[in-house]
Amino acid sequence: MSEHRVLKFDDIKPGEAKKVDVAGRLLAIVRIGDDLYALGDICSHANYSLSEGEVFEDERELECWKHGSTFSLETGEPQSLPATEPVPVYTVKRDGDDVVVVIDR
Repeated sequence: MSEHRVLKFDDIKPGEAKKVDVAGRLLAIVRIGDDLYALGDICSHANYSLSEGEVFEDERELECWKHGSTFSLETGEPQSLPATEPVPVYTVKRDGDDVVVVIDR
């Protein structure tokens, strides 16, 4: 496993998603309050960036802006069609002012 500092905590606002490149993998980092989530940024239904979609804070979901599928921030499982396959989720944590993602090799 390797840890990667991807951005500053204050660089991402509550209710926002940001795209980051971690070791060649595109991830969407999502902040809800002080909680952080990291999942694969590419929709499993089509090749669109999830970080450009809307964050549903109460449901803890991220919506694909192109076709409307939503994905659980906790499990990566699709919560609505047309997506039927999950996206990967990653361990993410706050370390002082930094947001750190853990990637299994």
